[in-house]
Amino acid sequence: MSKMLKAYAPASIGNVSLGFDLLGAALSPIDGSPLGDEVEVSSSQSFELRVKGPFAHKLPADTNTNIVVDCYKMFAEKLKSKGQRAQPVAMTLYKNLPIGSGLGSSASSIVAALHGLNEFFDSAFEQHELLLMMGELEGQISGSVHYDNVAPCFVGGLTLMNNASNQIALSLPVFENWYWVVCYSGISVSTSEARRILPKQISIADTITFGQQLAVFVDACYRKDENLAAAVMKDVLAEPYRKSLLPHFGQSRDFVMQNGGLAFGISGSGPTVFAVCNDLSKAKTIQHWLNDNYIQNDSGFSHICRIDSQGAQAS
Repeated sequence: MSKMLKAYAPASIGNVSLGFDLLGAALSPIDGSPLGDEVEVSSSQSFELRVKGPFAHKLPADTNTNIVVDCYKMFAEKLKSKGQRAQPVAMTLYKNLPIGSGLGSSASSIVAALHGLNEFFDSAFEQHELLLMMGELEGQISGSVHYDNVAPCFVGGLTLMNNASNQIALSLPVFENWYWVVCYSGISVSTSEARRILPKQISIADTITFGQQLAVFVDACYRKDENLAAAVMKDVLAEPYRKSLLPHFGQSRDFVMQNGGLAFGISGSGPTVFAVCNDLSKAKTIQHWLNDNYIQNDSGFSHICRIDSQGAQAS
């Protein structure tokens, strides 16, 4: 009997400014539109991958180099180690997120592919096993294993990474009244290149500030102190270097903070930026300004989002 399902994995904000490689947030546009990649998995006589969607043309024409192929290969190998066999499947990647956007594009493809495969093969792996696979595959693209995109994309919510135990993603309380305005400028920034621009060492002062801000933010989330949480959402590690890659970043920050924004920062490696507001009318004002002043070409877009609490889904 033939079988088919489709998995969806939402876009995400990596770092969330103050949590370099340690904080991530899944996104859900308030207008109900999807913002994430989808992968369809169906029964087949042999493995094949098709790529469709608005950003499919940005991927290499040779599908054998696509990360989704690597997802299937890893999944099949891990399944074999359990004494099971992965039957051939046909997969279709709907590439809805732009590449090099700072919205967790590669993570979305990886999560949708592995979540879809796991559901297709009757939940062969537990959440932790899948997250380890997702992090390893993400590392192949970005140059280092980190979970701040794949974890929130998979499990949803605002997540704190914890590599020292079997619970990689720790869910943090969120401020339900916060709106997250995300704006993709239309240009591309390579994650690996954006990591290379960073210094190899950081000062003791910046290290202390980073640790203090992250600790205070987590405490503020649990105590529901949104003013304190927003006040420490400043990036002392990456933004001072990466902002040079983003045209009009400083001007955009000034407008956001002068017009009701609680916080403003770079989403992941950029070029997408995000603004946090607790008032919808102010979020719309900021969105309109970013549309007119931050977007660089016809590929750019913006959304007003909430935190996506569901993460990856399959149907």
